[in-house]
Amino acid sequence: MFSVSAIALFAVGIVVVLITPGPTNTLLASAGMGQGLRRSLPLVAAELAGYLVAISVWGDFLAQAAQAVPWLPVLLRVAAGLYIAWLAVDMWRAAVALPDSAQRASGMRTLFVATLLNPKALLFASTIFPAAAFALWPAYLVSMLMFACLLVPIALAWIAFGAALGSGKLRWLDPAKIQRGASILLGVFSLSLAWSALH
Repeated sequence: MFSVSAIALFAVGIVVVLITPGPTNTLLASAGMGQGLRRSLPLVAAELAGYLVAISVWGDFLAQAAQAVPWLPVLLRVAAGLYIAWLAVDMWRAAVALPDSAQRASGMRTLFVATLLNPKALLFASTIFPAAAFALWPAYLVSMLMFACLLVPIALAWIAFGAALGSGKLRWLDPAKIQRGASILLGVFSLSLAWSALH
């Protein structure tokens, strides 16, 4: 169904976008900080549900639109590459917004809605997920299963990160280095998106 290189690129794309700081990851870390790892575990299901709904809706919409406007997928890939490059530069320059222990812990509903509205869902649907995922049921199921298998450990890592911050175990952490590392990952990924769109 998918080639090995397509699966590898798909997996790398998912990981790079999911580990990048954003609204959902900030809420996960904040919950870990405020209520600990074990009590925050149900939030992983809320994030997964939010992404599954949003990616499915965007993917179906874009698949229908691409039939009327055939050049739309290439345009979206280029636009996504430029957007990610801009995020990389912006992340390099700005300070990392780490969660504050005074923030109120997020509930399942809050996290679900934040994920549903997260721009990353459109990025996944338009650029990272293969077009076949929104045309054939087997491809859709395989793609979503891969996505879920990669999302769960990354979400758990963000919750654990917040819990470690809350317990004071990460006082040595340098937010600027985390931010610059993430911005380099984003920059490399934006180049790969541009390359795949133009070739």
